[in-house]
Amino acid sequence: MLLTTELDRLSGTDWQPFFAQERAKPYFAELDAFVTAAAAERIVYPVPENIFAAFRACPAAAVRAVILGQDPYHEPGQAMGLSFSVPDGCKAPPSLRNIFKELESEFGPGSAAHTDLTPWAQQGVLLLNTVLTVEQGAANAHAGHGWETFTRAALDYAAAQGTGPLAVVLWGKPAQKYAPIFNAAAARRAVLVLESAHPSPLSAYRGFFGSAPFGKVNEFLKNNDAAEIDWCLPANATHS
Repeated sequence: MLLTTELDRLSGTDWQPFFAQERAKPYFAELDAFVTAAAAERIVYPVPENIFAAFRACPAAAVRAVILGQDPYHEPGQAMGLSFSVPDGCKAPPSLRNIFKELESEFGPGSAAHTDLTPWAQQGVLLLNTVLTVEQGAANAHAGHGWETFTRAALDYAAAQGTGPLAVVLWGKPAQKYAPIFNAAAARRAVLVLESAHPSPLSAYRGFFGSAPFGKVNEFLKNNDAAEIDWCLPANATHS
C-alpha cells in the first residue's frame, strides 16, 4: 500500500511513535487503500515520496510554529508536501504570492525571493496541510477520506511534544477549526494562536493583509525566551 510504504521510509524520525499509533487504526487502512487506488487510476500530487515531506523536514521535537494549509496544489510541478510551498523555479500560486506580499510588508522588498519554504521547516515550522494528497486539476478531491483524522492526530502529537513556546498560524475558517487542539495545549506550554482571513485572492483583503503574522510569531517567541524564526527568503540564500 502506498502510504504504508512511504511511512516505512520515515522510520528513523521522531514521528515514528505517532506513525505507529495511526497505522494501527482502521481508518488508516481505508485511507491507504483509497489513495493507493486513486494513484493507480489518476495523477495524484504530490509524488509519493513527498506525501509526508512535512514530517521529514520538521522533527516533532523541533516544532515551535505551525502553518496549517488545506490540501496540496493540484497543478503539475507545484505540490512538494509542505503547505503553501512550491519548488524554486515554479511560479508562485496566488495564495503564496499574497503571503509574500505580507512578508515583504513586514521585512522589506527582496525578503521573499524563494518559493521553496523548506528553510522555514528547517527552523521548526511545521508546514502541514489538513489533507495530504490531491488529484490533478481537482482541488480538495481527497477531502473526507481520512486525512483529516490523520493530520488532527499529528497536530495533537506535535502540541504534546516539548514544553517550549508554540505559535500557530491559522488562515481561513477550515484551518481555524483546529484551534482547540492548541488552546488545550496552553495548559502546559506557552501557546500563541493567530487567526485571520486566508491569503487566497478571494479573502486576503478581508483581514489577511496587514495581519503581520510573522512579526507577531517572532515577538511571541522572543518574549518566551526562544529564538526567533528567520522568515526571510532572500535571493542569495541557499538551503539543503
